[in-house]
Amino acid sequence: MAIKRYTADADTTITNAYKANLSTRGVSGNMGQSDILEVFSIYSQASTGSSELERILIKFPVTGTTAGYISYDRTQGDIPSSGSVSFYLRLFNAAHSQTTPKDYNLIVDPVSQSWDEGLGLDMEEYSDEDAANWITASVDGSSATLWTTAGGDYLVDSSSSFTASFATGFEDMELDITTLVEQWISSSNNNQTDFDMGQKSNYGVSVHLKSSEETAEKSYYTKKFFARGSQFFFKRPVVEARWDSSRKDNRGSFYYSSSMAPAADNLNTIYLYNYVRGQLKNIPGIGASDPIYISLYSGSAANSLPSGSKLLLSTGGSVDSGDLYNATGGFVSTGIYSASLAFTGSGSLTRVFDVWHSSSVEYFSGTIDPKNLTQTWPGQAFNPSQQYVSKITNLKSSYTTKNKLARLRLYTRKKDWNPNIYSVASAVAPIDLVNDAYYKLIRATDGLEIISYGTGSDNNTRLSYDASGSYFDLDMSILEADSSYTIKFVYYLNGQYAEQSEEFTFRVE
Repeated sequence: MAIKRYTADADTTITNAYKANLSTRGVSGNMGQSDILEVFSIYSQASTGSSELERILIKFPVTGTTAGYISYDRTQGDIPSSGSVSFYLRLFNAAHSQTTPKDYNLIVDPVSQSWDEGLGLDMEEYSDEDAANWITASVDGSSATLWTTAGGDYLVDSSSSFTASFATGFEDMELDITTLVEQWISSSNNNQTDFDMGQKSNYGVSVHLKSSEETAEKSYYTKKFFARGSQFFFKRPVVEARWDSSRKDNRGSFYYSSSMAPAADNLNTIYLYNYVRGQLKNIPGIGASDPIYISLYSGSAANSLPSGSKLLLSTGGSVDSGDLYNATGGFVSTGIYSASLAFTGSGSLTRVFDVWHSSSVEYFSGTIDPKNLTQTWPGQAFNPSQQYVSKITNLKSSYTTKNKLARLRLYTRKKDWNPNIYSVASAVAPIDLVNDAYYKLIRATDGLEIISYGTGSDNNTRLSYDASGSYFDLDMSILEADSSYTIKFVYYLNGQYAEQSEEFTFRVE
Protein backbone atom coordinates (compact mmCIF):
# COMPACT_ATOMS: atom_id res chain seq x y z
CA MET A 1 0.00 0.00 0.00
CA ALA A 2 1.66 3.21 -1.16
CA ILE A 3 -1.27 5.64 -1.27
CA LYS A 4 -3.47 6.92 1.53
CA ARG A 5 -5.97 9.74 1.18
CA TYR A 6 -7.21 12.11 3.87
CA THR A 7 -10.36 14.03 2.98
CA ALA A 8 -10.76 17.56 4.33
CA ASP A 9 -12.60 17.72 7.66
CA ALA A 10 -13.47 21.42 7.29
CA ASP A 11 -13.64 23.84 4.36
CA THR A 12 -15.34 27.09 3.42
CA THR A 13 -15.12 30.16 1.20
CA ILE A 14 -14.78 33.67 2.62
CA THR A 15 -15.37 36.88 0.70
CA ASN A 16 -15.56 40.66 0.75
CA ALA A 17 -17.48 40.74 -2.54
CA TYR A 18 -20.47 43.02 -2.99
CA LYS A 19 -23.98 41.70 -2.83
CA ALA A 20 -26.32 42.18 -5.79
CA ASN A 21 -27.05 45.77 -4.74
CA LEU A 22 -23.35 46.60 -5.29
CA SER A 23 -23.37 48.71 -2.14
CA THR A 24 -23.14 46.21 0.69
CA ARG A 25 -20.23 43.77 1.01
CA GLY A 26 -20.90 40.19 2.07
CA VAL A 27 -18.09 40.13 4.62
CA SER A 28 -20.28 38.32 7.18
CA GLY A 29 -21.36 35.67 4.72
CA ASN A 30 -20.41 32.06 5.43
CA MET A 31 -20.35 29.20 2.90
CA GLY A 32 -19.14 26.34 5.10
CA GLN A 33 -21.73 23.82 3.92
CA SER A 34 -21.55 24.59 0.21
CA ASP A 35 -20.44 21.79 -2.10
CA ILE A 36 -18.27 24.31 -4.00
CA LEU A 37 -15.13 26.26 -3.06
CA GLU A 38 -14.39 29.44 -4.99
CA VAL A 39 -11.52 31.87 -5.63
CA PHE A 40 -11.80 35.11 -7.56
CA SER A 41 -10.82 38.74 -7.93
CA ILE A 42 -13.25 41.28 -9.45
CA TYR A 43 -12.00 44.71 -10.46
CA SER A 44 -14.12 47.86 -10.92
CA GLN A 45 -17.54 46.21 -10.70
CA ALA A 46 -19.12 48.36 -7.99
CA SER A 47 -17.17 51.53 -8.83
CA THR A 48 -14.01 52.64 -10.56
CA GLY A 49 -11.08 50.91 -8.90
CA SER A 50 -13.22 48.74 -6.58
CA SER A 51 -11.87 45.32 -5.66
CA GLU A 52 -13.71 42.17 -4.57
CA LEU A 53 -12.05 38.94 -3.43
CA GLU A 54 -12.90 35.38 -2.48
CA ARG A 55 -10.57 32.95 -0.76
CA ILE A 56 -10.72 29.33 0.35
CA LEU A 57 -10.01 27.81 3.78
CA ILE A 58 -9.41 24.04 4.09
CA LYS A 59 -8.36 21.89 7.04
CA PHE A 60 -7.28 18.24 7.05
CA PRO A 61 -7.12 15.54 9.76
CA VAL A 62 -3.38 15.67 10.48
CA THR A 63 -2.78 15.46 14.23
CA GLY A 64 -4.94 13.09 16.25
CA THR A 65 -4.83 9.92 18.32
CA THR A 66 -7.37 7.81 16.45
CA ALA A 67 -7.56 6.14 13.05
CA GLY A 68 -8.01 8.54 10.14
CA TYR A 69 -5.40 11.05 11.29
CA ILE A 70 -2.05 11.26 9.53
CA SER A 71 0.01 11.35 12.73
CA TYR A 72 -1.83 8.34 14.15
CA ASP A 73 -1.35 6.33 10.98
CA ARG A 74 2.36 7.07 11.17
CA THR A 75 2.60 5.78 14.73
CA GLN A 76 0.81 2.62 13.60
CA GLY A 77 3.31 2.11 10.79
CA ASP A 78 0.73 2.69 8.04
CA ILE A 79 2.69 5.72 6.77
CA PRO A 80 6.51 5.84 6.61
CA SER A 81 8.66 8.17 8.66
CA SER A 82 9.59 11.67 7.56
CA GLY A 83 11.75 11.68 4.47
CA SER A 84 10.21 8.51 3.05
CA VAL A 85 6.78 9.85 2.11
CA SER A 86 5.40 12.80 0.15
CA PHE A 87 2.12 14.62 0.81
CA TYR A 88 0.12 16.24 -1.98
CA LEU A 89 -2.73 18.72 -1.70
CA ARG A 90 -5.31 17.81 -4.34
CA LEU A 91 -8.28 20.00 -5.33
CA PHE A 92 -10.52 19.16 -8.28
CA ASN A 93 -11.88 21.61 -10.80
CA ALA A 94 -15.64 22.16 -10.79
CA ALA A 95 -16.96 23.05 -14.24
CA HIS A 96 -19.47 25.93 -14.35
CA SER A 97 -21.25 28.20 -16.82
CA GLN A 98 -19.57 31.44 -15.74
CA THR A 99 -16.33 32.84 -17.10
CA THR A 100 -13.07 31.18 -16.09
CA PRO A 101 -9.75 33.07 -15.95
CA LYS A 102 -6.52 31.78 -17.45
CA ASP A 103 -2.82 32.37 -16.87
CA TYR A 104 -3.01 32.94 -13.13
CA ASN A 105 -1.47 31.58 -9.92
CA LEU A 106 -3.03 30.30 -6.73
CA ILE A 107 -1.08 30.54 -3.49
CA VAL A 108 -1.42 28.03 -0.66
CA ASP A 109 -0.43 29.39 2.78
CA PRO A 110 -0.94 27.83 6.22
CA VAL A 111 -3.61 29.52 8.36
CA SER A 112 -2.23 30.79 11.67
CA GLN A 113 -5.29 30.57 13.93
CA SER A 114 -8.30 28.31 14.41
CA TRP A 115 -11.53 28.96 12.52
CA ASP A 116 -15.08 27.60 12.40
CA GLU A 117 -16.36 26.02 9.23
CA GLY A 118 -19.89 27.36 9.73
CA LEU A 119 -23.27 26.29 8.40
CA GLY A 120 -23.76 28.72 5.52
CA LEU A 121 -24.73 27.77 1.97
CA ASP A 122 -25.47 30.96 0.05
CA MET A 123 -22.72 31.74 -2.48
CA GLU A 124 -24.71 34.39 -4.34
CA GLU A 125 -26.10 36.92 -1.85
CA TYR A 126 -23.92 35.85 1.12
CA SER A 127 -27.04 35.91 3.30
CA ASP A 128 -25.94 33.11 5.66
CA GLU A 129 -24.01 34.89 8.38
CA ASP A 130 -21.76 32.66 10.43
CA ALA A 131 -18.08 32.04 11.14
CA ALA A 132 -15.73 31.71 9.39
CA ASN A 133 -16.13 34.78 7.21
CA TRP A 134 -14.01 37.65 5.95
CA ILE A 135 -13.98 39.36 9.37
CA THR A 136 -14.58 36.60 11.93
CA ALA A 137 -12.50 33.44 12.38
CA SER A 138 -14.54 31.66 15.05
CA VAL A 139 -17.39 32.07 17.51
CA ASP A 140 -17.64 30.63 21.02
CA GLY A 141 -21.10 31.31 22.40
CA SER A 142 -21.59 35.05 22.22
CA SER A 143 -17.87 35.73 21.89
CA ALA A 144 -16.36 36.13 18.42
CA THR A 145 -12.67 35.88 17.55
CA LEU A 146 -11.77 38.19 14.69
CA TRP A 147 -9.04 37.72 12.16
CA THR A 148 -6.10 40.00 12.94
CA THR A 149 -6.21 40.98 9.28
CA ALA A 150 -9.51 40.95 7.43
CA GLY A 151 -9.54 38.11 4.95
CA GLY A 152 -7.65 35.67 7.19
CA ASP A 153 -4.35 35.30 9.00
CA TYR A 154 -1.68 33.29 7.19
CA LEU A 155 1.94 32.33 7.64
CA VAL A 156 4.25 33.09 4.75
CA ASP A 157 7.67 31.41 4.55
CA SER A 158 9.52 29.38 1.94
CA SER A 159 8.99 26.05 3.73
CA SER A 160 5.21 26.24 3.88
CA SER A 161 3.96 28.53 1.11
CA PHE A 162 3.28 27.00 -2.29
CA THR A 163 2.25 28.17 -5.76
CA ALA A 164 0.09 26.42 -8.35
CA SER A 165 -0.04 27.81 -11.89
CA PHE A 166 -3.08 27.55 -14.15
CA ALA A 167 -2.62 27.98 -17.88
CA THR A 168 -6.13 27.25 -19.15
CA GLY A 169 -7.85 27.84 -15.81
CA PHE A 170 -9.63 24.49 -15.88
CA GLU A 171 -6.85 22.43 -14.30
CA ASP A 172 -7.05 20.50 -11.04
CA MET A 173 -4.60 21.47 -8.30
CA GLU A 174 -1.88 19.05 -7.23
CA LEU A 175 0.81 20.51 -4.97
CA ASP A 176 3.58 18.82 -3.01
CA ILE A 177 3.10 20.24 0.51
CA THR A 178 5.27 17.67 2.30
CA THR A 179 7.26 20.20 4.32
CA LEU A 180 4.10 21.79 5.73
CA VAL A 181 2.46 18.48 6.65
CA GLU A 182 5.64 17.37 8.42
CA GLN A 183 5.63 20.67 10.35
CA TRP A 184 2.03 20.02 11.37
CA ILE A 185 2.84 16.47 12.47
CA SER A 186 5.84 17.56 14.54
CA SER A 187 3.98 20.40 16.27
CA SER A 188 4.13 19.84 20.02
CA ASN A 189 1.16 22.04 20.91
CA ASN A 190 -2.01 23.47 19.42
CA ASN A 191 -1.64 27.09 20.41
CA GLN A 192 1.76 28.33 19.36
CA THR A 193 3.73 28.20 16.14
CA ASP A 194 7.37 27.32 16.74
CA PHE A 195 9.39 28.34 13.68
CA ASP A 196 12.70 27.48 15.34
CA MET A 197 11.67 23.82 15.71
CA GLY A 198 10.09 23.66 12.27
CA GLN A 199 6.65 23.22 13.80
CA LYS A 200 3.30 24.72 12.87
CA SER A 201 -0.06 24.09 14.49
CA ASN A 202 -2.56 22.63 12.08
CA TYR A 203 -5.19 25.24 11.25
CA GLY A 204 -5.32 24.20 7.63
CA VAL A 205 -4.48 26.28 4.58
CA SER A 206 -5.81 29.21 2.62
CA VAL A 207 -6.01 29.10 -1.18
CA HIS A 208 -6.03 32.54 -2.80
CA LEU A 209 -4.82 34.38 -5.86
CA LYS A 210 -1.28 35.66 -5.97
CA SER A 211 -1.02 39.08 -4.31
CA SER A 212 -0.22 40.88 -7.55
CA GLU A 213 -3.28 39.28 -9.16
CA GLU A 214 -5.57 40.14 -6.25
CA THR A 215 -4.56 43.77 -6.64
CA ALA A 216 -4.34 43.81 -10.44
CA GLU A 217 -6.44 46.19 -12.49
CA LYS A 218 -8.23 43.28 -14.13
CA SER A 219 -10.59 40.55 -12.97
CA TYR A 220 -9.84 36.86 -12.41
CA TYR A 221 -13.35 35.46 -12.30
CA THR A 222 -13.93 32.68 -11.32
CA LYS A 223 -12.13 29.45 -10.29
CA LYS A 224 -14.22 26.78 -8.58
CA PHE A 225 -13.24 23.52 -6.88
CA PHE A 226 -15.41 20.81 -5.38
CA ALA A 227 -15.76 20.99 -1.58
CA ARG A 228 -15.77 18.17 0.94
CA GLY A 229 -19.58 18.12 0.84
CA SER A 230 -19.63 17.31 -2.86
CA GLN A 231 -21.67 14.32 -4.00
CA PHE A 232 -18.71 13.34 -6.18
CA PHE A 233 -16.68 11.04 -3.95
CA PHE A 234 -13.38 11.31 -5.83
CA LYS A 235 -13.60 15.09 -6.30
CA ARG A 236 -13.45 16.07 -2.63
CA PRO A 237 -10.33 17.91 -1.35
CA VAL A 238 -7.69 15.51 -0.08
CA VAL A 239 -4.16 15.33 1.19
CA GLU A 240 -2.66 12.29 -0.51
CA ALA A 241 0.28 10.44 1.02
CA ARG A 242 2.49 8.69 -1.53
CA TRP A 243 5.57 6.55 -1.04
CA ASP A 244 7.51 3.72 -2.63
CA SER A 245 6.55 0.56 -0.73
CA SER A 246 7.96 -1.86 -3.30
CA ARG A 247 10.31 -4.60 -2.18
CA LYS A 248 12.48 -6.36 -4.71
CA ASP A 249 13.24 -9.75 -3.19
CA ASN A 250 15.76 -11.49 -5.44
CA ARG A 251 15.36 -14.93 -3.93
CA GLY A 252 13.71 -16.09 -7.14
CA SER A 253 15.95 -14.01 -9.40
CA PHE A 254 19.35 -14.42 -7.76
CA TYR A 255 22.28 -14.02 -10.15
CA TYR A 256 25.93 -14.95 -9.92
CA SER A 257 28.32 -12.02 -10.16
CA SER A 258 29.75 -11.21 -13.55
CA SER A 259 32.75 -9.12 -14.56
CA MET A 260 30.62 -7.89 -17.48
CA ALA A 261 28.11 -6.20 -15.16
CA PRO A 262 28.43 -3.03 -13.02
CA ALA A 263 28.88 -3.62 -9.30
CA ALA A 264 25.32 -2.48 -8.50
CA ASP A 265 23.85 -5.05 -10.90
CA ASN A 266 25.80 -7.84 -9.22
CA LEU A 267 24.03 -7.22 -5.91
CA ASN A 268 21.10 -9.45 -4.91
CA THR A 269 18.70 -8.40 -2.14
CA ILE A 270 17.01 -11.16 -0.16
CA TYR A 271 14.43 -10.86 2.61
CA LEU A 272 13.42 -12.71 5.75
CA TYR A 273 9.74 -12.47 6.79
CA ASN A 274 9.24 -13.56 10.40
CA TYR A 275 5.59 -14.62 10.66
CA VAL A 276 4.39 -15.76 14.09
CA ARG A 277 0.80 -17.08 14.21
CA GLY A 278 0.08 -15.29 10.96
CA GLN A 279 1.48 -11.93 12.11
CA LEU A 280 4.82 -10.30 11.36
CA LYS A 281 6.85 -10.08 14.58
CA ASN A 282 10.32 -8.78 15.37
CA ILE A 283 12.85 -11.45 16.29
CA PRO A 284 13.58 -11.10 20.04
CA GLY A 285 17.11 -9.98 20.81
CA ILE A 286 17.94 -8.76 17.32
CA GLY A 287 19.07 -5.15 17.36
CA ALA A 288 22.00 -2.80 16.95
CA SER A 289 24.09 -4.64 19.57
CA ASP A 290 23.30 -8.10 18.18
CA PRO A 291 22.46 -7.83 14.48
CA ILE A 292 21.21 -10.58 12.23
CA TYR A 293 23.64 -12.05 9.67
CA ILE A 294 23.25 -14.01 6.44
CA SER A 295 25.69 -16.64 5.26
CA LEU A 296 25.60 -18.84 2.16
CA TYR A 297 26.32 -22.59 2.13
CA SER A 298 26.51 -25.21 -0.56
CA GLY A 299 24.22 -28.22 -0.37
CA SER A 300 24.42 -31.74 0.97
CA ALA A 301 24.76 -34.73 -1.34
CA ALA A 302 21.02 -34.55 -2.07
CA ASN A 303 21.26 -30.76 -2.39
CA SER A 304 18.45 -30.40 0.16
CA LEU A 305 20.24 -29.01 3.22
CA PRO A 306 23.09 -26.56 3.86
CA SER A 307 26.40 -28.32 4.20
CA GLY A 308 30.07 -27.59 4.71
CA SER A 309 31.60 -24.23 5.49
CA LYS A 310 30.36 -20.74 4.74
CA LEU A 311 30.89 -19.65 1.16
CA LEU A 312 33.00 -16.61 0.32
CA LEU A 313 31.03 -13.50 -0.59
CA SER A 314 32.13 -10.40 -2.47
CA THR A 315 32.64 -6.96 -0.97
CA GLY A 316 29.71 -4.60 -1.43
CA GLY A 317 26.14 -4.13 -0.31
CA SER A 318 25.75 -5.61 3.17
CA VAL A 319 29.15 -7.33 3.07
CA ASP A 320 32.16 -5.59 4.60
CA SER A 321 35.67 -6.26 3.41
CA GLY A 322 36.63 -7.25 6.94
CA ASP A 323 34.25 -10.25 6.93
CA LEU A 324 33.57 -11.85 3.55
CA TYR A 325 31.60 -14.76 5.00
CA ASN A 326 28.71 -12.84 6.55
CA ALA A 327 26.34 -10.20 5.23
CA THR A 328 24.84 -7.94 7.90
CA GLY A 329 21.06 -7.88 7.72
CA GLY A 330 19.05 -4.69 8.14
CA PHE A 331 15.67 -3.99 9.72
CA VAL A 332 13.05 -3.10 7.10
CA SER A 333 9.82 -2.98 9.12
CA THR A 334 8.13 -5.08 11.78
CA GLY A 335 9.25 -8.69 11.30
CA ILE A 336 11.02 -8.02 7.98
CA TYR A 337 14.80 -8.05 7.49
CA SER A 338 16.93 -7.81 4.35
CA ALA A 339 20.49 -7.91 3.08
CA SER A 340 22.21 -7.21 -0.24
CA LEU A 341 25.12 -9.35 -1.34
CA ALA A 342 27.14 -10.45 -4.35
CA PHE A 343 28.33 -14.02 -4.90
CA THR A 344 30.61 -15.33 -7.61
CA GLY A 345 29.92 -19.05 -7.14
CA SER A 346 31.01 -21.67 -9.63
CA GLY A 347 29.63 -23.53 -12.62
CA SER A 348 29.05 -26.70 -10.62
CA LEU A 349 27.05 -24.96 -7.88
CA THR A 350 23.37 -25.04 -8.87
CA ARG A 351 21.85 -24.33 -5.45
CA VAL A 352 22.94 -22.41 -2.36
CA PHE A 353 21.36 -22.10 1.07
CA ASP A 354 20.98 -18.81 2.91
CA VAL A 355 21.22 -19.17 6.67
CA TRP A 356 20.05 -16.26 8.84
CA HIS A 357 21.69 -16.16 12.26
CA SER A 358 22.93 -14.02 15.08
CA SER A 359 26.24 -14.56 16.81
CA SER A 360 24.86 -17.66 18.52
CA VAL A 361 21.44 -18.62 17.10
CA GLU A 362 20.34 -19.83 13.65
CA TYR A 363 16.85 -18.51 12.79
CA PHE A 364 16.07 -19.57 9.25
CA SER A 365 17.46 -21.47 6.28
CA GLY A 366 16.21 -20.95 2.72
CA THR A 367 17.11 -22.14 -0.76
CA ILE A 368 18.35 -20.11 -3.72
CA ASP A 369 18.91 -21.33 -7.28
CA PRO A 370 21.31 -18.80 -8.83
CA LYS A 371 21.36 -17.91 -12.53
CA ASN A 372 24.02 -16.50 -14.82
CA LEU A 373 23.68 -12.74 -15.14
CA THR A 374 25.01 -12.52 -18.70
CA GLN A 375 24.89 -14.83 -21.69
CA THR A 376 28.05 -15.96 -23.48
CA TRP A 377 28.11 -15.06 -27.17
CA PRO A 378 26.48 -16.14 -29.40
CA GLY A 379 24.02 -17.18 -26.66
CA GLN A 380 20.29 -16.49 -26.80
CA ALA A 381 19.29 -13.59 -29.03
CA PHE A 382 18.04 -10.61 -27.05
CA ASN A 383 14.57 -9.30 -27.89
CA PRO A 384 14.47 -5.51 -27.32
CA SER A 385 10.67 -5.43 -27.73
CA GLN A 386 9.79 -8.32 -25.44
CA GLN A 387 6.08 -8.78 -24.77
CA TYR A 388 4.52 -10.35 -21.69
CA VAL A 389 1.42 -12.22 -20.69
CA SER A 390 0.03 -10.88 -17.40
CA LYS A 391 -2.64 -12.09 -14.99
CA ILE A 392 -3.74 -11.23 -11.45
CA THR A 393 -3.99 -14.73 -10.02
CA ASN A 394 -5.93 -14.03 -6.82
CA LEU A 395 -8.30 -11.21 -7.82
CA LYS A 396 -11.76 -11.57 -6.28
CA SER A 397 -14.91 -10.47 -8.03
CA SER A 398 -15.77 -8.10 -5.18
CA TYR A 399 -14.33 -6.49 -2.06
CA THR A 400 -15.67 -4.21 0.66
CA THR A 401 -14.36 -0.88 1.87
CA LYS A 402 -13.44 -2.72 5.07
CA ASN A 403 -10.74 -4.58 3.13
CA LYS A 404 -8.08 -2.16 4.33
CA LEU A 405 -5.33 -4.12 2.62
CA ALA A 406 -5.80 -6.49 -0.30
CA ARG A 407 -2.59 -8.07 -1.60
CA LEU A 408 -2.89 -8.81 -5.31
CA ARG A 409 -0.52 -11.22 -7.05
CA LEU A 410 0.57 -10.59 -10.64
CA TYR A 411 1.87 -13.46 -12.75
CA THR A 412 4.04 -12.51 -15.74
CA ARG A 413 5.79 -14.57 -18.38
CA LYS A 414 7.25 -13.85 -21.79
CA LYS A 415 4.67 -14.04 -24.54
CA ASP A 416 6.85 -16.18 -26.80
CA TRP A 417 7.33 -18.94 -24.21
CA ASN A 418 7.37 -22.32 -25.96
CA PRO A 419 6.95 -25.19 -23.49
CA ASN A 420 8.61 -28.50 -24.22
CA ILE A 421 6.99 -31.85 -23.54
CA TYR A 422 8.24 -31.92 -19.97
CA SER A 423 6.93 -28.40 -19.22
CA VAL A 424 3.47 -29.28 -20.54
CA ALA A 425 3.37 -32.54 -18.63
CA SER A 426 4.38 -30.89 -15.37
CA ALA A 427 1.99 -27.96 -15.96
CA VAL A 428 4.56 -25.52 -14.63
CA ALA A 429 4.88 -22.21 -16.47
CA PRO A 430 7.89 -20.00 -15.74
CA ILE A 431 7.66 -16.69 -13.90
CA ASP A 432 9.50 -13.96 -15.79
CA LEU A 433 9.78 -11.09 -13.38
CA VAL A 434 9.44 -7.53 -14.66
CA ASN A 435 11.84 -5.42 -12.64
CA ASP A 436 9.81 -2.19 -12.88
CA ALA A 437 6.04 -2.69 -13.13
CA TYR A 438 3.39 -0.16 -12.10
CA TYR A 439 -0.38 -0.25 -11.75
CA LYS A 440 -3.14 2.28 -12.19
CA LEU A 441 -6.80 2.15 -11.16
CA ILE A 442 -9.73 3.55 -13.12
CA ARG A 443 -13.47 3.56 -12.48
CA ALA A 444 -14.96 1.06 -14.90
CA THR A 445 -18.18 2.97 -15.62
CA ASP A 446 -16.66 6.18 -16.96
CA GLY A 447 -12.88 5.70 -17.11
CA LEU A 448 -12.18 8.21 -14.31
CA GLU A 449 -8.56 7.73 -13.24
CA ILE A 450 -8.59 7.08 -9.49
CA ILE A 451 -4.91 6.18 -9.04
CA SER A 452 -2.45 7.15 -11.77
CA TYR A 453 0.70 5.28 -12.69
CA GLY A 454 3.19 6.27 -10.00
CA THR A 455 6.20 6.36 -12.29
CA GLY A 456 7.55 9.67 -11.01
CA SER A 457 9.95 10.34 -8.17
CA ASP A 458 7.60 8.75 -5.61
CA ASN A 459 7.26 5.40 -7.45
CA ASN A 460 4.12 4.99 -5.38
CA THR A 461 2.45 2.33 -7.52
CA ARG A 462 5.55 0.26 -8.28
CA LEU A 463 5.03 -3.46 -7.71
CA SER A 464 7.08 -5.58 -5.35
CA TYR A 465 8.26 -9.07 -6.19
CA ASP A 466 9.55 -12.19 -4.51
CA ALA A 467 10.12 -15.82 -5.48
CA SER A 468 6.38 -16.24 -6.19
CA GLY A 469 6.15 -13.29 -8.59
CA SER A 470 5.06 -9.66 -8.44
CA TYR A 471 2.49 -8.23 -6.03
CA PHE A 472 1.05 -4.99 -4.68
CA ASP A 473 -1.23 -3.95 -1.82
CA LEU A 474 -4.41 -2.00 -2.59
CA ASP A 475 -6.26 -0.11 0.14
CA MET A 476 -9.94 -0.68 -0.67
CA SER A 477 -11.03 1.75 2.05
CA ILE A 478 -10.09 4.75 -0.15
CA LEU A 479 -12.57 3.64 -2.83
CA GLU A 480 -16.25 4.46 -3.19
CA ALA A 481 -18.64 1.57 -2.56
CA ASP A 482 -21.14 0.30 -5.16
CA SER A 483 -18.69 0.88 -8.00
CA SER A 484 -16.55 -1.27 -10.29
CA TYR A 485 -12.87 -0.60 -10.91
CA THR A 486 -10.33 -1.70 -13.48
CA ILE A 487 -6.61 -2.32 -12.93
CA LYS A 488 -4.07 -1.82 -15.71
CA PHE A 489 -0.30 -2.20 -15.76
CA VAL A 490 2.64 -0.50 -17.42
CA TYR A 491 6.12 -2.08 -17.60
CA TYR A 492 9.38 -0.19 -17.92
CA LEU A 493 11.30 -2.12 -20.56
CA ASN A 494 14.49 -1.10 -22.34
CA GLY A 495 14.18 2.57 -21.47
CA GLN A 496 10.50 3.09 -22.22
CA TYR A 497 7.10 2.44 -20.66
CA ALA A 498 4.89 -0.15 -22.32
CA GLU A 499 1.26 -0.27 -21.20
CA GLN A 500 -0.09 -3.82 -21.14
CA SER A 501 -3.30 -4.74 -22.91
CA GLU A 502 -4.83 -6.81 -20.12
CA GLU A 503 -7.48 -5.27 -17.85
CA PHE A 504 -8.69 -6.69 -14.54
CA THR A 505 -12.03 -5.57 -13.10
CA PHE A 506 -13.53 -5.97 -9.63
CA ARG A 507 -16.35 -4.39 -7.63
CA VAL A 508 -16.33 -2.69 -4.23
CA GLU A 509 -19.45 -3.21 -2.14
